Amino acid sequence: MTSRRITLAEACAGAIALAVASFAPVAPGMAQEDPIQVAFGDIASVESLNLLIAIERAKERGVPMELTFFNSEDVAVQAVVGGQADIGVGAPYAFLKNSQAPVRMFYRMSTLLFFPVVNGEMYKDWSDLDGEEVTVHSRGSGTEALMRLMEQVNGIKYSNISYVPGAEVRTGAMLQGNVNATIVDSAGMRLLESEGGGKFIRLPVEGVNATDEALYANNELLEERSEDVQVFVEELLRTWAEIDADPTIVAKLREEYDLLPDLPDEAAADITPYYTESVEGGVYPLDGGEPADVQNDIEFLAAAGQVEADGEVNVDDYWNFGPLEAAKAAGTAAPAEAGAADAAPAN
Repeated sequence: MTSRRITLAEACAGAIALAVASFAPVAPGMAQEDPIQVAFGDIASVESLNLLIAIERAKERGVPMELTFFNSEDVAVQAVVGGQADIGVGAPYAFLKNSQAPVRMFYRMSTLLFFPVVNGEMYKDWSDLDGEEVTVHSRGSGTEALMRLMEQVNGIKYSNISYVPGAEVRTGAMLQGNVNATIVDSAGMRLLESEGGGKFIRLPVEGVNATDEALYANNELLEERSEDVQVFVEELLRTWAEIDADPTIVAKLREEYDLLPDLPDEAAADITPYYTESVEGGVYPLDGGEPADVQNDIEFLAAAGQVEADGEVNVDDYWNFGPLEAAKAAGTAAPAEAGAADAAPAN
């Protein structure tokens, strides 16, 4: 297991260095034509297609944007704080609470729908993980918070938590026998059920309703590029609504925009099942977030031991709802001249 983790870390190190090098620092008073740099602390995959579609639609409406994938959410948030990126993807509540950085979340992309899973030849339930190692996405991620919470709920203590970015990577590691206890997404769970010969067991999780991923940005960007951010949020709301109405539209728009062209055929075939199951599970909120969600997130993270709960949460310490309110006030429909983005979902 140790050698496998080292191999993954070494494989990702070069990609991180290149990604960081590709960013130019964002100078104060940036020109409106400068691309908005988006830092995504994960690998490119099926589950990022909805965000990629919204970015393409914002670009069609005149908002220049560039997306770079990083190895972890930690690297992405540091890129935003350091000015190498403008917008990040994640839910950096603990970081914001501890650092008071001038960064705020502004759009709730998804809620947690993950599946703790174990090799049934070694473990049968949560109690069997007492004193054992588990693997999650990254430090400070929703996967870690969920597994920490289950540790408390079930009165157990893991021997170690290791970090392997990408649900599909962790799924592959389970199938190869390099990992025996982890947490995967719905696509990974289906693959383990279909390819695992019945040996993988899904562990129960109840009563969890927390943010998995949100968009966050420097306060300076939210102020200086407020019109661009509003357009982006409008396209996020529109894209999420269309996917909710017809999950098959994701595969169609992926081809239309030529997104993730190197995606393996097996992964491409999973696009519609993945988004259908996610919509049915309520993973993609249609309102973009609300203040009550912030309170719920802090309570969840406090229960997981990632932050300290100090009673009533000051929402402004974590979120800026201005862009979302402006987008809703303007309406979520994009202009008719948005070109290819005009494709309506099937009825």
